[in-house]
Amino acid sequence: MSEKKLAILFPGIGYHKDKPLLYYATKLVRSLGYETIHIEYRSMPQKIRGDVAMMQKAAELAFVQSEEQLAEVDWDAFSEVVFIGKSIGAVALARYVQAHEICAKQVWYTPVEVTFGFGDRDVIAFIGDADPWSDLNVVRAMAGEQGIPLDIYPGGNHSLECEDVSRNIEVLADVMKKTKAYIIDK
Repeated sequence: MSEKKLAILFPGIGYHKDKPLLYYATKLVRSLGYETIHIEYRSMPQKIRGDVAMMQKAAELAFVQSEEQLAEVDWDAFSEVVFIGKSIGAVALARYVQAHEICAKQVWYTPVEVTFGFGDRDVIAFIGDADPWSDLNVVRAMAGEQGIPLDIYPGGNHSLECEDVSRNIEVLADVMKKTKAYIIDK
C-alpha cells in the first residue's frame, strides 16, 4: 500500500483557508507529510444564521461543490486520509465521508448540530461555549451519545475566539496540539 497521506480541508462560510484554524491546520498536516486539498465554495448564501431553510441550502451547496472538487481523487492511492472542516464545512465533510464510505479521521471545528446526523465514528470536535451558531447543550449531548470527544472553550465564539487576544492564541495552540495528537494516534 502507498505511504501517501491526504488531508482535505473544508471551509466555513466566510471562514476560509487563510483564517487561523484552517491556516494552522494546513501547516500542521503538511508538517506531518500530508498532501492537502482545500475545498472552496462559490455562490454561498449569506446571513443564514437562524434560517433553517437557508442553512439547509448552504449545507447542500457545500456538499455538492465538495463532491465536484473531490470527484477525481483516487482514495486507494493514500494510506491515510484526514478530513478537517469548519462549521458548514464539517457538515459537508461528514456527509461526504458517509456517502462515500471513506475510512478517515475527521476534525470538526465549531460544528453545527446537523453535523452530528451522519453517524460518524472517528471524529474529534472543538467548540466555544459562546458560539451563537450552535446550541451547546444539544452539541454536547449529541457528541456524548456518539462518543465524539468534544473540547469546549470558555468564551469562545464561532471562531473559537474571545476579546482576549492572548487567550485566543492559547486556544489556537491547544486546538492544534490536540488536532496533531489525534491525527498521529494510530
